[in-house]
Amino acid sequence: MAYQLNLNWPEFFEKYWQKQPVVLKGAFPNFVDPITPDELAGLAMEPEVDSRIVSHVNGQWQAWNGPFEAFDHLGESNWSLLAQAVNHWHAPSAELVKPFRVLPEWRFDDLMISYSVPGGGVGPHIDQYDVFIIQGMGSRRWRVGDKLPMRQFCPHPALLHVDPFPPIIDEDLEPGDILYIPPGFPHDGFTHKEAFNYSIGFRGPNGRDLISSFADYALENDLGGEHYSDPDLTCREHPGRVEEYELERVRNMMIEMISKPEHFTQWFGSFITTPRHELDIAPEPDDYQVEDIVDALKEGQVLTRLSGLRVLHIGDSFFINSECLETADPQAADALCRYTIIGHKELGNALDNPAFAQELTDLVNQGYWYFNE
Repeated sequence: MAYQLNLNWPEFFEKYWQKQPVVLKGAFPNFVDPITPDELAGLAMEPEVDSRIVSHVNGQWQAWNGPFEAFDHLGESNWSLLAQAVNHWHAPSAELVKPFRVLPEWRFDDLMISYSVPGGGVGPHIDQYDVFIIQGMGSRRWRVGDKLPMRQFCPHPALLHVDPFPPIIDEDLEPGDILYIPPGFPHDGFTHKEAFNYSIGFRGPNGRDLISSFADYALENDLGGEHYSDPDLTCREHPGRVEEYELERVRNMMIEMISKPEHFTQWFGSFITTPRHELDIAPEPDDYQVEDIVDALKEGQVLTRLSGLRVLHIGDSFFINSECLETADPQAADALCRYTIIGHKELGNALDNPAFAQELTDLVNQGYWYFNE
C-alpha cells in the first residue's frame, strides 16, 4: 500500500531537523502495519538479514545476533527482536521509506523494524544519526533527553547505554505517530503492549570514515606518490625543529590529494553508494535481450529499482552500487537516480539509443531493476 505522510516538510526542516526532537502525532493517518510478527521472525531466521534480540530480565541485559532458529523460549515479556535493512527484503515494508524521499537519498541508511513484547526495549542510548521512529501496532512510551555530555557504558558487550536522564519528551506513541530524534539526544523506549516500531535512519559519515576510505582509494589508484621536496632549502640554525612553512607544505600535499575533482568524485561516488547491508539480488537474474527491455517499456510496462540499491548523480557522474556508470545518455541516467519506478515516460527517446538500451539491459540482468510480474 502507498503511505501518505501528513507532515509540513518546510516547517519541519526549519524547526526540528538536526535541531530538536519532536513527536508528530498522527503523521500517518489510519496506519496499517506492512509486516506481521511472524514475517519479521522469518526474516530474522535468514543468514543474509542482520538481526538481534535484546532482553532485560532481573536487571540483566542480554543480546544475541541472528540468524535465529526459534523464539518460543523467550517468554511473553522483556525482550525485543530487531532487524536491519528490512526495506531490502520486504517490499510492503519498503513502501514506508518512499514518503521520506524529500530528504537526500545519499543520507538514507535503512529501515530497521523492532517487534517488542511488554517490557521490551534496548535501554537508554544515543544514536549518531537522524531517525524517524514510526509507531505501529501497540503502544510504547518514549523518553528523550536533552543533548548534553553523558557517560556511556556497556551493560553487555553488544549494548552501549547512557545514564538515566531527565526527559524533555515523555509520551506514549500510538499507531501512526512519529518520534523524530536528531543525533546526540539520549532516548529510551518502553513497551506497554506488543508493539512494532519502524525506524527510518539517515546517517552522515564521520571524518574518520571519510579519511580512511579515501586512503584506501588513494592506494588502489596509486595516488599521492609524489615525495616531499624542498629545493629552496637553506642552512638550518636549529636542525631539530620543523619550521611552520614546512609543516604547511606537508599539509598542502595532503589537501592537494583530495582537491582533484575527478578523483574526489570517483571516490565519494563509490564510497557513498556502497550498501552497508546485503541486497536481495536474485541468485540468477533474468537474461533479457535489449529488444525485450525496449519493447516491454514501449508497451507500457515499468521497471522497479531493487529496494536498498544506491543510485546517485554526483557532479557529471552516475554511480550504482559502488560502480561508476559510463552512460550514453546522461538525462536518462539522471532519471534512474531520480525515480524508483521508470518507464517510457521517464526515459523517453533514450530507449531509441542502442548504447543506452544496452546499458539498461545490463543493469536489469544484474538484478538492479526488474519488471513486476
